[in-house]
Amino acid sequence: MNSVRKFLIDNAVVILFIVLIAFAIPVSKLPAKFLLQEILMRLGRNTFLVLALLLPIMAGMGLNFGMVLGAMAGQLGLIFISDWGVVGIPGILLAMIISLPISIFLGWLCGSIMNLAKGREMVTGFILAFFMNGLYMMIVLYAMGSLIPILNSELLLSRGYGIRNVIGLDGVRQCLDNLIPLRIAGLKIPVFSYLITAAAAALLIWFRKTKMGQDMRAVGQDRAVSGAAGIPVERTRILAIMISTVLAGIGQIIFLQNLGTINTTSSHEQIGMFSIAALLIGGASVTKASIPNVIVGIILFHLLFLVSPMAGKNLIGSGMLGEYFRQFVSYGVIALALVLYEWKRVTQENAARATLRGEAPAAKGGVA
Repeated sequence: MNSVRKFLIDNAVVILFIVLIAFAIPVSKLPAKFLLQEILMRLGRNTFLVLALLLPIMAGMGLNFGMVLGAMAGQLGLIFISDWGVVGIPGILLAMIISLPISIFLGWLCGSIMNLAKGREMVTGFILAFFMNGLYMMIVLYAMGSLIPILNSELLLSRGYGIRNVIGLDGVRQCLDNLIPLRIAGLKIPVFSYLITAAAAALLIWFRKTKMGQDMRAVGQDRAVSGAAGIPVERTRILAIMISTVLAGIGQIIFLQNLGTINTTSSHEQIGMFSIAALLIGGASVTKASIPNVIVGIILFHLLFLVSPMAGKNLIGSGMLGEYFRQFVSYGVIALALVLYEWKRVTQENAARATLRGEAPAAKGGVA
């Protein structure tokens, strides 16, 4: 009985979303083929972004809301290649190369600031993302075209400086997805995007086994003991955030090449929230996450995103209810996961204290 209760508590978020989806899919009346095609495409374009969250969790820094900084770097790379007219795979590679030094610097900055706020890394990353968003807006809306030369006037606002709100990525649109064309039963499968994501997942698995990976794991378990053992705790934590930020920049490029457009002012804003929500829905927590959590979370999160508008429309005649529900889900699941994590932590601490006092054996009918 205790094992069943523990299973239900550990997987409460996953079970809740499976129940919601099981109810919403038949109500939405969307074709199964359409849902399967969308999930295949969304797995290809979102998985890399969610993988970027794993290392900071392993290093004990929680959910990296600062991954938005990497997404900004990726978008800057795409803006520059759109201006220079570099298309296809060379354009994507150049965008990644441009984003790399920016992501490394922003990751170092984010990690350094988080080291000054140990124990409050998540809220620090969240606020830092807001601050850097203002700086990003200054660059794309004021500096580009005035201080930073932009050759393609079609990218600029009518005033002569500042990037337009929406930029088409026709030159690189789905170039990764179409590099290895494959259709099975009429379903388009983005093979190359899957291969890139699989390579990133394999690299993370390998990295965990290296000395640096073991150091990150040790730091995540206990900073004080790790420091006493000679592990450079602060440098290790900064490295975890830097790698996460770099992966987020590359992931944002993969994400946007699939969509084919950049919303200059807002494409990056929801990336952190949606990626974190997907990871938590997959059964991850603030202190533990795995690659299966990533895959399961993306499938469940995006299935609910797909079916909720039509389910709301068919239930009460208003698709807006589904839209509001999607926003509620993305923020609510994070709050729920954090509450469950804190509740489990307090419960475990109370149980440990009770055991030390000799109360646990008595509760089982033994002698205290």
